[in-house]
Amino acid sequence: MANSAVGVIFSNIHDENIPELSRHRTMASVPFGGRYRLIDFALSNMVNSGIDTVGIVTKYNYQSLIDHLGSGKDWDLARKDGGIILLPPYSDETDAPYTNRLEALKGITGFPNHRNEEYVIISDCDAIVHIDFSAVLRYHEEKKADITMIYHEETEKVDSSYFITLDPDQTGRVRSVKINPAHGGKENLYINVMVMSRKFLLNMIADAMMMGLTSFGRDILTKQVDTLKIYGYKFEGYYAGVNSLQKYYKHSMELLDQDVRKELFGARDIYTKVRDSAPSKYSENAVVKNSLISDGCLIDGTVENSILFRGVKVGKGSVIKNSIVMQDTVIGENVELNCVITDKNVVIRDRRHLSGCEELPYFIAKGRMI
Repeated sequence: MANSAVGVIFSNIHDENIPELSRHRTMASVPFGGRYRLIDFALSNMVNSGIDTVGIVTKYNYQSLIDHLGSGKDWDLARKDGGIILLPPYSDETDAPYTNRLEALKGITGFPNHRNEEYVIISDCDAIVHIDFSAVLRYHEEKKADITMIYHEETEKVDSSYFITLDPDQTGRVRSVKINPAHGGKENLYINVMVMSRKFLLNMIADAMMMGLTSFGRDILTKQVDTLKIYGYKFEGYYAGVNSLQKYYKHSMELLDQDVRKELFGARDIYTKVRDSAPSKYSENAVVKNSLISDGCLIDGTVENSILFRGVKVGKGSVIKNSIVMQDTVIGENVELNCVITDKNVVIRDRRHLSGCEELPYFIAKGRMI
């Protein structure tokens, strides 16, 4: 059934949630888990569900995203018809970038207009989740829904400045949509993935623009919940929403749990850009415990409960604990790191002692020398 669907992924929505990591890149290209980018999860879910045409909506800072996606061959999307299609932030009517989701959808109407697939799956890049869209599409058809919104039962407080919760009845029909509600225990948190028919999407955009609507959430979902057939699809597997630096750190550390890794990467692959790097090298002084070590690393110290991306160098006598060290970072000798996040190409000189905590990890920006 997913062969009759086309994908749309927003790459820049939610950039403001983690400005530390999205200052020089899109939310979609934020590194995660040693070798992945956040877009890999949304993109792989679509590919694994049989979707072979995906439009990527860009806005700014998307050079690293273009470098990561390339021709799409690592996702089997290097195709003459379909594959990965980058959608610029400008429409035919204006040379200014979009300011909201509705403007962005209006600007890319040429993409769904020229497709023949029946359905459109729209996804953001802030969700780390492994989901079968074929099951969602079957549910959408069975309910004869206008819009199907995927949600997850969340008990923790959401840190995001903008989030949506749903109130579905026993049949799954959504009776109310709330934006940024006060936290009241369990919430049916919308994970920013929805399904609708391609024709419904085009008609909805045309009507919204004609009426001067500006907010997809407030003007369409909340105000038209009684007139539109909006259904909620409950996802009960592992879900991690990246809506703050603290949550990014928390969910990264969860990857050290074997059960989490098995659920995310076990059933179907999560694809990413392949780099033909040399294997990691461990000296006779190296001690590594409960950590994820990517290829191309050189370790001459101690690494515990940490995630090292490709090409990281750890000097002799250094101790790295509970930290996330991104690509090509160089750590000198006799360095101590605890609850630290380094962006790419960071240099930490000898005898530096840096520490944060789980609630407030110490962050080092890209290319900095400490």
